[in-house]
Amino acid sequence: QVQLVESGGGLVQAGGSLRLSCAASGIIFGIKAMGWYRQVPGKQRELVAVIISGGNTNYADSVKGRFTISRGNNTNTLYLQMNSLKPEDTAVYYCNIDYFVGAVHSINYWGQGTQVTVSS
Repeated sequence: QVQLVESGGGLVQAGGSLRLSCAASGIIFGIKAMGWYRQVPGKQRELVAVIISGGNTNYADSVKGRFTISRGNNTNTLYLQMNSLKPEDTAVYYCNIDYFVGAVHSINYWGQGTQVTVSS
């Protein structure tokens, strides 16, 4: 059974930093992509950053130059280093994984979310 355990959220002042972690377990056939999304009440969940197998990354324009997504070496742990945080970064951050269940097919799975609050 696949599990995603997120950690690292919290309260920080504007300009500060936080590092989110997402540990994936139960993965047998490998990971296609991992990413971070965020959601505020009343709005749609939006992509923050994603990293695909092979290491290519993609970021939302609003976080480029401030956030860095990475995976641990030889691990299924995903990180999001968030620097120069702004109040508008306040949201629930969700880890997302697209993992293989065979040679071709994959399943998409969400973590439970972790709250990030940036005070002005």
